Amino acid sequence: MPRDGTSRFRELKGDVIHHFLNISSFTEYSVVDITHVVKITPHIPLGIACLLSCGVSTGVGAAWKVAGVEVGSTVAIFGLGAVGLAVAEGARLNRASKIIGVDINPEKFEIGKKFGITDFINPATCGDKTVSQVIKEMTDGGADYCFECIGLTSVMNDAFNSSREGWGKTVILGVEMHGSPISLNSIEILKGRSVCGTYFGGLKPRSDIATLAQKYLDKELNLGEFITHEVSFHDINKAFDLLLEGKSLRCIIWMDKLI
Repeated sequence: MPRDGTSRFRELKGDVIHHFLNISSFTEYSVVDITHVVKITPHIPLGIACLLSCGVSTGVGAAWKVAGVEVGSTVAIFGLGAVGLAVAEGARLNRASKIIGVDINPEKFEIGKKFGITDFINPATCGDKTVSQVIKEMTDGGADYCFECIGLTSVMNDAFNSSREGWGKTVILGVEMHGSPISLNSIEILKGRSVCGTYFGGLKPRSDIATLAQKYLDKELNLGEFITHEVSFHDINKAFDLLLEGKSLRCIIWMDKLI
């Protein structure tokens, strides 16, 4: 527990099992700190509500709360996994005029269209141009908001260099997989560009999760398209396989029924 550093869980032999990110997973009953409990409307299906715990909320919140994407602004998203597509959904809700998706998988463009992606760049097909050069051409100078959703310093630099001079903002959501530091040209920062990072999209769970749930019920927020697979708990390893193979956006794992 975050308040005293202990755990409320034990395995069969009595050894302590620690919480994951202070909440735990894959248990039918759980003890959590009151600060991690959020009451939402009972009208939203559980299979949809679980999407609001992480990932989707992170992306939507990054566009909505952290960046504050404005009406008519331009957005570039590096990495179109579930988090990146959720950023697109958040930018769509905020009525961005151009939402550019960057991914090496060409199939992501058709998927991305469901979440508001208007343009697509495959770095492998840019020829002699860098991704940032292509984005600057598409946006007449650079995107107003750039989001890195992969977790590589090289891509973080690409995102930063794709932002517009004067006010371009880059939001980092990807966890750097090698622990490498990021290096930015200080002159570019002096030109008005900025960079920040976020966990959970800057959301305040007590109020914002309920807001997102209501937006879904009001048919404003697209959540259903994130669910690509559903499995029972007995097939949880299949869910991990789908994730590693890049075939799944979000896989719902049901504890109490067979799929």
